[in-house]
Amino acid sequence: MQLFRPPLAILAVISLCVASSSHALDLYVDTKTKQIFAEPGPGRVHMGTYEKSGTASKAAKHANPSIELTPIPEDQKADASNKSTSDRLTRLREKAEKEQLKGQVSMLDERVKEVEKIHGNFDDRGLHWSTKDGNFSVSLNGRIQPASQYNFINEPDPAFGSNTANELNSGMNIRRARLGVEGTFLKIWDYKFEYDFSRGNGSVGSGITDAYVRLNHTDALSYKIGSFKEPFSLEEAASNRFLTFIERHMSVNSFVDNPNTYKTGIGANYAVKRWQTGLAFQTEPIGSWSAASTSVNANGNQSRNNGSGDTGWQGIGRISGRPWMEDDTKFLHVGISAGHTDVNTQYRADGTMVGEGTNGGGGGMSFFAFPGTNVDRSNILNTGNLSTGALSDPNHRRVSSYDRYGAESWFVYGPFSAQAEYLRTNINGTGYSGEHLTGYYGFISYFLTGESKAYHVRNGAANRIKPNKPFQFGGPGLGAWEVAFGYDYIDMNSGVIKGGEADMVRFGLNWYPHSNVKFQANVVHTLNINTAGTPTTNTNGYSGGAGARTHGWDNASLSAFLTQLTVDF
Repeated sequence: MQLFRPPLAILAVISLCVASSSHALDLYVDTKTKQIFAEPGPGRVHMGTYEKSGTASKAAKHANPSIELTPIPEDQKADASNKSTSDRLTRLREKAEKEQLKGQVSMLDERVKEVEKIHGNFDDRGLHWSTKDGNFSVSLNGRIQPASQYNFINEPDPAFGSNTANELNSGMNIRRARLGVEGTFLKIWDYKFEYDFSRGNGSVGSGITDAYVRLNHTDALSYKIGSFKEPFSLEEAASNRFLTFIERHMSVNSFVDNPNTYKTGIGANYAVKRWQTGLAFQTEPIGSWSAASTSVNANGNQSRNNGSGDTGWQGIGRISGRPWMEDDTKFLHVGISAGHTDVNTQYRADGTMVGEGTNGGGGGMSFFAFPGTNVDRSNILNTGNLSTGALSDPNHRRVSSYDRYGAESWFVYGPFSAQAEYLRTNINGTGYSGEHLTGYYGFISYFLTGESKAYHVRNGAANRIKPNKPFQFGGPGLGAWEVAFGYDYIDMNSGVIKGGEADMVRFGLNWYPHSNVKFQANVVHTLNINTAGTPTTNTNGYSGGAGARTHGWDNASLSAFLTQLTVDF
């Protein structure tokens, strides 16, 4: 047998490889460089399989690193060369195919990127468009709420004086018809603009609700400027889309919503999963567009600026959270609200009040209430204008401000929910000494189909209900079904203020066939209406065109069946 003796360096490599394993060793020679390798590769020809010979010690092998190798038979060289060429061609083809595939994937990726620069989608929050990088987005959303009212008990007392008592009207209307746009820019900014085309409340036909820009300083902390809801009250913080009953309770409507909850100003909000804080410094709405946006345009509260440029102001805030929380279906929410609102009353040069005894003008302030109805929302209670009389009148009264306080609680345990609030409004000004208006409500609700009340973290209030099994024709889904019962009380008699007193009960049945559709049916029944001593005419100050006593609602009885459909996107 011939011996093939490679150079010393090559033999050292071979020795190490052989010494590292008790198995046979495959060797390969490079056809160009003639170097020997222990692994296959491009241009390398398999030499053969070799085994260690001899029993020399490791030290001896290092001293004389020579190993007997069997040369490649001549008849195998051509086959090895052909095999190597074939393998090389195969690898070249595979490499080319991989490069081609990479190119195709790269082209598709670029096309996807182009398509995704602006993409749109539709979900239960509306129609959305956004850029892929998330810097810019816009969403189109809206809602429509047709409503009906049927009064099956409608018995006011006889009218006083020349005024004729009017029963509340049955019928239908479009309670709300809103269209809005909101979105983000540069990731940290967002905006919202919303217009209501049909504020079916008996006084205002249309107007702007939200119109603001918000800076999201962090995920939790944000600031905003523009027209937005004041941070006050648990029920007011919830969108009207997510209310348990069709209308908010009397004290919330009287002390929060009716003085115009949408005001112009700046605000800050801090919200994490369990706690929320909202603060705002606001003025009365400025301009005709915002005068139309208030629901009290015909009730003495719209003209506090009256072109004077002095719109009044308020500082207001709310702290709320969930001190006990197992998860989003089991929690206890509590909160408090407080605010101070400045009120302007305008007088002529002779000291008489602007708009005295007429329909509007002159500023001042009035508070009023309606009994949870939605088509005919005539006031059953009304304080009249709290500013009345000329400055020369020693008995004149002038409201300069009012302070509001609220306490709230909300308990959710699976399908069961209980909610309650207490609200108080203190009146300050000439002729007033400790007068205050109070109200409270409480209700319970239960989902027959097992859903739970949803929680909006930033607002600290109710959120959208998503049925476990949306309704399907001929299918197993029935949607979500909810029943509710509640009590509502308000007292606007205090000192010289005679606004009236009332309480009532409510029954509700809600069906959510889809997260964007809700059918509501309510029965409201007044237990007591006390309007003794309330203004009977406008001679002592503006009272919304008709004081509660003018309608003859003292000791009256009222029961009504209400329905409302909400469709939003």
